[in-house]
Amino acid sequence: MALKTAVVILNWNGKSFLEKFLPSVIAHSAGARIVVADNASSDDSIAFLEKNYPPVQIIRLPQNGGFAKGYNDALRQVEAEYYVLLNSDVEVTPGWIEPMQRLMDSDHSIAACQPKILSSSQRHLFEYAGAAGGFIDKYGYAFCRGRIFDSFEEDKGQYNDAREIFWATGACLFIRSEHYHGVGGLDEDFFAHMEEIDLCWRIKNRGFKIMYCPGSTVYHVGGGTLSKISPHKTFLNFRNNLFLLCKNHAPHFFWRKLFLRGILDGMAAFSFLLSGSGRHFFAVIRAHFSFYASFGKTMSKRRKFKKEIKQYTTTAIYRKSIVFDYFFRKKNKFSDLDSTLF
Repeated sequence: MALKTAVVILNWNGKSFLEKFLPSVIAHSAGARIVVADNASSDDSIAFLEKNYPPVQIIRLPQNGGFAKGYNDALRQVEAEYYVLLNSDVEVTPGWIEPMQRLMDSDHSIAACQPKILSSSQRHLFEYAGAAGGFIDKYGYAFCRGRIFDSFEEDKGQYNDAREIFWATGACLFIRSEHYHGVGGLDEDFFAHMEEIDLCWRIKNRGFKIMYCPGSTVYHVGGGTLSKISPHKTFLNFRNNLFLLCKNHAPHFFWRKLFLRGILDGMAAFSFLLSGSGRHFFAVIRAHFSFYASFGKTMSKRRKFKKEIKQYTTTAIYRKSIVFDYFFRKKNKFSDLDSTLF
């Protein structure tokens, strides 16, 4: 395989983002192939690329299959040692690829990594989707160093250490192609949101590591395709979080935790209702009904993946409830959490 790294941008009606951010990707990605996979856009994204950036490889996908199917279909057509799954609304910086590539080259047990993700609009703050590396708590709730729920830390260099994390963000995911394809790629039933956490969990259960690389920095707009305040995003996040918990959690305490998750999600739903967000309340309810309707299929995946598991991972999992610590104990920074509980 001659090509070292391919930067693959999945686009859907994102001409404005391509206009704004593709120049930085081209300028700062020497040696990498730039690929735009178009998810059946109805705008003139492809015409714009063909006219202005002819060296960029374009993969035309016949339909919008979402983030997961879009990348699966596109990456079957890309041969490289490393893939970088890059959102179209990400601004990269000089030398952003080299630190991640060096980190991956230094240890073959590292399957994937991510850079530091800062906000495009408030450039001193960590960004929602990834921040300084992703973690989960014992109930499967996701959070990041630098961002817990809606609390965002200022980047003061406090997370400038390379360390193992639980999940790397799909906004800028640097991953070995052998591992991406080896675990079957992204789960297309997710459609969008949290599929990268599921992917990383499956990889970690095979005995490989996910890392955070602070030597690389990118800036992310966020919500470029689906706004954070969208009820549909709430639906996807709650449903998909149940999917990934059901598929990947170790047998120990599995059923009890699934039951407790139902209670915690119910509390979250009613908090939406009490705050006047009725649409988000119903989004959580719909998420659970959708999960229950797919329960048989999800358990079938669990049984299939169990055959491939080397050892259920315990690294980078917070052994308490991040929901309780954040909302009741007011621990809104990663540094507030007990480091011995990871």
